[in-house]
Amino acid sequence: MKKLLIANWKANPDSPGRAVALARKIEGKISLNRNVEIVIAPPFPFLGAVGKVLRKAKLGAQDSSWEDTGPHTGEVSWHQLKHLKISYVIIGHSERRQHLKETDEMVNLKVRALLKNGLRPVLCVGERFRHGNEIPPLVGEQLMKALASVPTPQAKNLVVTYEPVWAISTNSRARADTPDSAFRAKIYLRKILADLYGRRTAEVVPILYGGSVNAANIVPFLTEGRMDGALVGSASLQPDQFASIVRQTSQCD
Repeated sequence: MKKLLIANWKANPDSPGRAVALARKIEGKISLNRNVEIVIAPPFPFLGAVGKVLRKAKLGAQDSSWEDTGPHTGEVSWHQLKHLKISYVIIGHSERRQHLKETDEMVNLKVRALLKNGLRPVLCVGERFRHGNEIPPLVGEQLMKALASVPTPQAKNLVVTYEPVWAISTNSRARADTPDSAFRAKIYLRKILADLYGRRTAEVVPILYGGSVNAANIVPFLTEGRMDGALVGSASLQPDQFASIVRQTSQCD
């Protein structure tokens, strides 16, 4: 399985010109790697402009409506994203769950719509608080609720990201999780996938780590934590650091 790195730019930068410049800088510093797939997910207004300059990375989106088209003010549909040649769509990020009150039911509708229509949802799950070293049952519940009514053939195109909320870099008290905890989360999530869809399908679903990922800690998460890649936030806005993450990832078996 290829390692997967997804750059989540969130609401950055502040203009299409700066977004294109950032994409070009990243493209100039990374190399095409057979064993690493790179995805850049800029804000919605910059998708078209950024997509035109990407040659080594694929284009991703940070969210999607479950509707096709219609009277849904402010929404961006999966159908519209397909016209921009979007490959991956981040779904259920904790910032949307927390600040925009996105529910498990809404996440499920989005996951189902994307999988049905040939896009790959990057499903984010993770707890806001953890006591001790055990992965809270909430994480598994988020996964199961998000996959309700998703058939096995479609589940093969899913990507799951374990991103504990307390570890996200925009949190003033954020600290990255440990590779050991990330690995236990991966085993836990993989078991749920196997229970739902069988081991063969579960093993082809990439499970990524997200939460204060940077050039200094990516290798332990890939080696000790055995993660299949990472969802990278603030570090993806720094071309040198993101290029280092890509380079180090390409050197991990």
